[in-house]
Amino acid sequence: MDPVRNPYAPGAGQRPPELAGRNRELDAFDIVLERVARGRPERSLVLTGLRGVGKTVLLNTLRSAAIGRLWGTGKIEARPDQSLRRPVSGALHMAIRELAPHHRDPDRVDEVLGVLKAFALRANDENAKLRDRWTPGIDVPPARGRADSGDIEIDLVELFTDVASLATDVGTGIALFIDEMQDLSATDVSALCAACHELSQLGAPLIVVGAGLPHLPAVLSAAKSYSERLFRYARIDRLDRDAADLALGVPAEREGVDYDQEALDLLYEKSGGYPYFVQAYGKATWDHAPQSPITAADVRVAAPEAEGELAVGFFGSRFERATPAEREYMRAMAALSDDPGNDMDAAVPTSEIAVSLGRKPASLSPARDALIKKGLIYSGERGTVAFTVPHFGRYLRTQPV
Repeated sequence: MDPVRNPYAPGAGQRPPELAGRNRELDAFDIVLERVARGRPERSLVLTGLRGVGKTVLLNTLRSAAIGRLWGTGKIEARPDQSLRRPVSGALHMAIRELAPHHRDPDRVDEVLGVLKAFALRANDENAKLRDRWTPGIDVPPARGRADSGDIEIDLVELFTDVASLATDVGTGIALFIDEMQDLSATDVSALCAACHELSQLGAPLIVVGAGLPHLPAVLSAAKSYSERLFRYARIDRLDRDAADLALGVPAEREGVDYDQEALDLLYEKSGGYPYFVQAYGKATWDHAPQSPITAADVRVAAPEAEGELAVGFFGSRFERATPAEREYMRAMAALSDDPGNDMDAAVPTSEIAVSLGRKPASLSPARDALIKKGLIYSGERGTVAFTVPHFGRYLRTQPV
């Protein structure tokens, strides 16, 4: 097969040629956009799932849908070492710029930009030298007495309210997209929940669309007890068989190429239906197949290459981020999570990991907490941990100690 015509795209956040299996989420978001545009109350949205299931791709697709409705949009990627103020300022600045051409009163736009600038400037350390201070690229003077108290919860509520009112003026909405949402600090999560709560009570046309790992709902609930009712949660999982076949077959058909049934059977078995793996195996198989239709024999020849690339780029890069103590912890997890009847790694009680390593549970807390912070494992239920990356335990069980 011609590698130049290879349609598959295994990349971080890279949209596949056929976004299969996500119609329900896309249709539901269209309803959200329409309801908000008509002044109907609607909850913000949170997408959760393991690495490699396509959360970032779906987040970007939802953003495109909002842009298509002439909404103002902005996107950030949360980081555990960064305050929410600076990235939110940049994202909302972009959203306001998208709305500004449709607004009849430039002074009103400048007024809201002044509030945004006041909010942004509070990100600076008051003791920092002038040359070291960050200046947002907003060409209006900062407002005074609005979103500039220094308390992130108060300021975010005021900022969101003012930005939403600008969207109301033009009969549209604002959508703030937050990737890796679980990495926000506890203070920022609390402030974000409070702001969304205020907006929902006002019926203001601003929504937050977040994406994160499976424990994100627990992070939100720990910040504000009402967060369970504040957001609509959507679990993004691996593709079912029909959707996986579409993800492989539709792009190939556009290039005049077919798969035989046994090839599709084997590709689903190898990939487990995880979108990133579907693309990785599809790409390798295309490059190795001599002609159409692609056969199961072609898949078998190509599989070691796909697995080798995943071992280096998807699994290995994450494993290398861990310290020796953290790797020991993950190896113990992998051994305990092996379930021959399931291609997923099961959650493991932390008490069993301690027994396996011959250690007291408290002595393993630093390794566990560091792995959670690095996004390699998560705690879905109290007293248990699981890998954030599908098939990671299987990968570790094949690696030499």
